[in-house]
Amino acid sequence: MAKLGKRIRAAREAFVGKENLTVEEAVALIKGNASAKFDETIEIAMNLGIDPRHADQMVRGVVGLPNGTGKDVRVAVFARGDKADEAKAAGADIVGAEDLMDIVMSGKIDFDRCIATPDMMPVVGRLGKVLGPRNLMPNPKVGTVTVDVAAAVAAAKGGEVQFKAEKGGVVHAGVGKASFDADKLVENIRAFVGAVAKAKPAGAKGSYMQKVALSSTMGPGVTVSVDSAASE
Repeated sequence: MAKLGKRIRAAREAFVGKENLTVEEAVALIKGNASAKFDETIEIAMNLGIDPRHADQMVRGVVGLPNGTGKDVRVAVFARGDKADEAKAAGADIVGAEDLMDIVMSGKIDFDRCIATPDMMPVVGRLGKVLGPRNLMPNPKVGTVTVDVAAAVAAAKGGEVQFKAEKGGVVHAGVGKASFDADKLVENIRAFVGAVAKAKPAGAKGSYMQKVALSSTMGPGVTVSVDSAASE
């Protein structure tokens, strides 16, 4: 515990007085202090000038990170027949119909992404209270309700990230691993911020992107200049 406390204190000291950095500066700082015994995830949090309780201010979307997430994404697919076979061939981890619904209803949710063919939505719809709060409910707007299950599985496995504004107008996601080269993390971060910028809802008023912060799984956070994060 003493060693852990010393490591955390040292990391926090390195972040003192650091704020509103460029993306490059923030990535260098976070990578230099990500000293856990596992490969920490680099996480982004964005405070948006919206009220997601209003339908015309909801922010939701999907983005394919150019360098992937570094995470092994487990994918569940609700499908029958040939579509179920396509999903399995594409690398889906769990495929089923009513049997998969029963598994989910039992509380066993061993997957990170959920995809469904349109004909399965009457079944999947019964799982809204379970999947919805976990941001796992299939939705055609982000490509997870589709007849092309093979492409959806490939996208999920290949580094596609979904985002959705939570209470308070905050959007967050993992954008890579501490082991990634700095330039690859910077590219992923700007791709994510760009996607959130494009998802600006019609009802948003005033300043849209108010704050951007980066951190690693076990490390402190640091604010990033919105202009730097949004630049190409």
